[in-house]
Amino acid sequence: MKRTDWIVAALLTAAGALLMVANVMGADDESLAHPLSTTSWVMLPVFLLATAPILWRRRNVLAVVGVTVAAMAIHVVAFGWVTRCGAGLPLAFALSYAVARFAGNVRNQAIGAAGIVALLLLVLVRDSSIGGLPGGLEIALPGSALFYGIGLAVQNRRTTKPAAEHATV
Repeated sequence: MKRTDWIVAALLTAAGALLMVANVMGADDESLAHPLSTTSWVMLPVFLLATAPILWRRRNVLAVVGVTVAAMAIHVVAFGWVTRCGAGLPLAFALSYAVARFAGNVRNQAIGAAGIVALLLLVLVRDSSIGGLPGGLEIALPGSALFYGIGLAVQNRRTTKPAAEHATV
């Protein structure tokens, strides 16, 4: 693992922890599009199960996406309407980049992209801040596509650079 893996994982995990603490403390927040279903402290460690796996994105990005989607699904089913988008969307964007960068062949890319779409839907489906799916998809899908494109560009540059260097020697 590289230092950037630790930084990305730490930032996303800290964002998730802060967001879950805000959910716990925000029971009376009238500015939410939908009232919170719960203010249980248990939602904090369950959400961290979704953010922490990104640390291993270079080793097996498809497993990371799978574990993240499963943890987010558990979070949605267990806790219902809470705010997830503030940390969930950046997590999905980071995973979009990671899939493009580390998944490898087209089949793995497609599986990873499907997992990212599932993650986006889970993040948004019962999000109290935006009121569910329609309010966030217009940001989530283009944002995820943008980060996927950046990851793909970086991966293509890294794979073509050594060949270009050997051609000039």
